[in-house]
Amino acid sequence: MDRGSSEIVLIAGNSHPDLAQKIASLLGVRVGNCSVYHSSNRETVVDIGESVRGRDVYIIQTGSKDINNSIMELLIMTYACKTSSARNIVGVIPYLPYSKQSKMRKRGCIVSKLLATMMSKAGLTHIITMDLHQKEIQGFFNFPVDNLRASPFLLQYIQESIPDYRNAVIVARNPGSAKKATSYAERLRLGIAVIHGEQKESESDEVDGRNSPPVVPSSRTMDVGLDLMPVPAAKEKPPINVVGDVGGRIAIMVDDLIDDVESFVAAAELLKERGAYKIYVLATHGILSSEAPRLIEDSAIDEVVVTNSIPHEVQKMQCHKIKTVDISILLAEAIRRIHNKESMSYLFRNVTLED
Repeated sequence: MDRGSSEIVLIAGNSHPDLAQKIASLLGVRVGNCSVYHSSNRETVVDIGESVRGRDVYIIQTGSKDINNSIMELLIMTYACKTSSARNIVGVIPYLPYSKQSKMRKRGCIVSKLLATMMSKAGLTHIITMDLHQKEIQGFFNFPVDNLRASPFLLQYIQESIPDYRNAVIVARNPGSAKKATSYAERLRLGIAVIHGEQKESESDEVDGRNSPPVVPSSRTMDVGLDLMPVPAAKEKPPINVVGDVGGRIAIMVDDLIDDVESFVAAAELLKERGAYKIYVLATHGILSSEAPRLIEDSAIDEVVVTNSIPHEVQKMQCHKIKTVDISILLAEAIRRIHNKESMSYLFRNVTLED
């Protein structure tokens, strides 16, 4: 660190200790003494073993498979630092939990807004995250959010680890991923293909209740004539198809996260039918829930490349096709720049909004 490393405290929850150690090593500091455990009744207990008074605290905690425990650990660690008079409390959250629930659905709620409010109330003053599912989530917070990009690392992987990548085509798994795919294609000077007509509903097509008039019980109140209102035509997806030529090419699908892999497996089968001879899937966050490793192992996908924003060592043991790109250096540099009050612009160089 360039400036008083004695002023910085780096602590971590239980979600990703390996990433915390890598970041600490790059910064030349140690992971602080902080014990996070569960009591006999499963309540989360935090014990910070060193003074944080008047110091800058960086809490490393990502969204792991045990998502709700990870959130409670983060909130309690944050509040413990706040009540111990820490000067600044920065959450280093590579994968922000509940970021997929950022839109209203029927009679549900926008959970990511709720989480933002909870983090603010707990005492966070800044967040460092990576490749938010929707960039507009930054507006839910009333403090600064640095949304870093993993695309430079994934682009480097394509150029260095995929033989004959010049014969590749970047594939958007659905029309919603077309912007990201276009950004990758322009950087690599490659063509683009889009899979259209996927059976699974996209988020924008999910029924949220706003197009359906409420059922009006018969009463003596005035009837405004709901039956005269125009009824929107039902959306009908065409058969699944690939827009673009993938015959005799390497197909590289890009996305921000990969969780349930059924849609990726179906897309890979289609690309194989259309003549793609090798299929890669690249994503920032590898959640890889449930049967994902087995499905990938048995699929037409040749390789799944994700960053270590989320721990997935167990999944890698179950599936040899899963590869990892280390992004700890990006998070460490972001912490260093924030702590030294340096510009963050360097970390966003050559990065477009579509990434």
